[in-house]
Amino acid sequence: PPPQVAVVQGLRLRLGQSYTLHWTLGTRDSDRFDCHPSEGASRESCERLGCIWNENTSSAGVPYCHYNGSAIGYSASDIRYSATGATATVSLEHRGRTGTARATEPLGTLRLEVTFHRDHLLQFKISDPTNRRYEVPVPLSLPAAPQASVERRLYDVTIQDRPFGVQVRRRSTGTVIWDSQLPTFMFSDQFLQISTRLPSPFVFGFGEAEHTSFRHDLNWITWGMFTRDQPPGYKLNSYGFQPFYMGLEEDGNAHGVLLLNSNAMDVTFQPTPALTYRTVGGILDFYVVLGPTPEEVVQEYTELVGRPVMPAYWALGFQLCRYGYQNDSEIAQLVEDMNRAQIPLDVQYADIDYMERQLDFTLSPRFQGLPALVQHIRRDGMRFVLILDPAISANETNYLAFDRGVEQDVFIKWPDSNDIIYAKVWPDLPNVVVNDSLDWDTQVKLYRAYAAVPDFFRNSTRDWWAREIAEVYENPRNSSLSIKFDGLWIDMNEPASFVHGTVGGCRDRDLNFPPYMPQLGSRSEGLSFKTICMEGRQQLPDGSPVRHYDVHNLYGWAQTKPTFDILRNITAERGIVVTRSTFPSSGKWAGHWLGDNTAAWNQLDKSIIGMMEFSLFGISYSGADICGFFGEPTYELCARWMELGAFYPYSRNHNGNRAKRQDPVAWNSTFEDLSRAVLRVRYRLLPHLYTLMLQAHAHGSTVVRPLLHE
Repeated sequence: PPPQVAVVQGLRLRLGQSYTLHWTLGTRDSDRFDCHPSEGASRESCERLGCIWNENTSSAGVPYCHYNGSAIGYSASDIRYSATGATATVSLEHRGRTGTARATEPLGTLRLEVTFHRDHLLQFKISDPTNRRYEVPVPLSLPAAPQASVERRLYDVTIQDRPFGVQVRRRSTGTVIWDSQLPTFMFSDQFLQISTRLPSPFVFGFGEAEHTSFRHDLNWITWGMFTRDQPPGYKLNSYGFQPFYMGLEEDGNAHGVLLLNSNAMDVTFQPTPALTYRTVGGILDFYVVLGPTPEEVVQEYTELVGRPVMPAYWALGFQLCRYGYQNDSEIAQLVEDMNRAQIPLDVQYADIDYMERQLDFTLSPRFQGLPALVQHIRRDGMRFVLILDPAISANETNYLAFDRGVEQDVFIKWPDSNDIIYAKVWPDLPNVVVNDSLDWDTQVKLYRAYAAVPDFFRNSTRDWWAREIAEVYENPRNSSLSIKFDGLWIDMNEPASFVHGTVGGCRDRDLNFPPYMPQLGSRSEGLSFKTICMEGRQQLPDGSPVRHYDVHNLYGWAQTKPTFDILRNITAERGIVVTRSTFPSSGKWAGHWLGDNTAAWNQLDKSIIGMMEFSLFGISYSGADICGFFGEPTYELCARWMELGAFYPYSRNHNGNRAKRQDPVAWNSTFEDLSRAVLRVRYRLLPHLYTLMLQAHAHGSTVVRPLLHE
């Protein structure tokens, strides 16, 4: 910390007299670090944590309960530096500051390992040296041995001993870009916390959440991260989990920081400027890239996590979808009308309507003509994409997807049991007539089937998934029902559940309501809100058991690569996979749409922020549902959204069930004219867009980018 100086003026003192000056050091509001981030903070609970309670604040959001000074419970010893990194033993000196009244016991001894991987990339990892803890099973692209040179390295690292901290300094300017010698550091089984000072207030990234601006507001704002079936909304954790940010320094240099941790998490910004991470498990495994330009930060980050996928050229064409097509004839008529109006259309979708009762790998009687329609539009040069959800109905008497899944042991189970965990998602029970006039929860209770959730970490699940998808493409029982799709759209893979936890409820309160509950939407509902129970047991490819509590945020990630591999194996073409849930490196295999947005002006402009953020995350093929998914757009809104969406990398008009149509031929001739005109501009620019996609795939460059990248 910089030296602090007090200037005292106006004293009238007599020469020759002795005086004593007493003062009490206070803490500036901007320097207060929250000591009680859990709900229900009070003077009593704050002081039990050994912290200071002060309700005198200068602005909203300043924590009443804050740490006292800079002393923390951990110190570093046995610090050793080498040409390839550094190590230290981190020891707990005193207890009592856990950051949450119910936190588990702080670990007494930790291990710090710093690795200088490349001249622009370093890693520092804080873990338990005596007991193996869960670590994220996502492979990164790291050299087999550190390659950074002492002479050319862009950074220096200092390990601060008492109190413990890590400092990363940019060599060329002396700017400190990471400095965690702050009072917040804590490492226990279910509560890990670390803060850093920031070199400037210019911070971008973290997701997935709806942000009101691309640059983060540092005025005491906390963002939760935990994958959830949650449409975009302010401070609501949504579909993906992206614990990466880019920071600009005061001189314009840029750096990026990834925390490779997949447990539920929140991050708090404060105007110090500073940032505090809190997570409920795993280890603290940080990766820092030094840029120094914003574009180089993204290139270096995607070198680490994986370059963005190269989509097929046709995937850059305009695309149409709707949840609520009544039958295949409606889709056929839409394609015909688009052709009549001479409006470009390259890709048509089918949402879950094409399935029988929303069961994966089935075909509704209303869509028996879909296989022939797909063949027809493909002969005309178009492409077709099908949706698949992960949840598999268990209430069928002859449903091969479930029966074979049980045989191959692919579903998530209760711990120490062979019993499958059952959620409820879209599949309906057999032999029921759904009454749409009932409220949602009643419909779920009466009509939704029990649904098993595949564990995509298991090798057996990947084999099962491949067979089920292959039999949709080439139906072995009736070849006339084969659907020759060109891409796959994987949805509901947070994983989503329409009952909170599972049918019958969860069993382990400490996992579903951990000692520290991150600041998520519906915080009081626990981690199992809108998903399955955290005690669910999964199995990594090497056979190691793992709790859903630890890998929940990896569910969509684990499903994406197998789906990508299966698509390419079946079609022998590049195709596209579009996924709702993402994690760092998901962009290697898939694009992402920004979820179930709403037909509102403020969702139109926020789509630009979302795409720029996913460019930072290495997912270049992105876009929002043009004209909005929920609600019904006005003519003016949809017209302007078509004009914006024509320049999304992933350009798809899509809307929800029972809403009126909003495709380009659903309005009037004027709407058709403007849609045709703006899409023709897009198509003239396709070679440029394709080149940008290639540069992203080869070098990690951004496609949608802010001007600060230029």
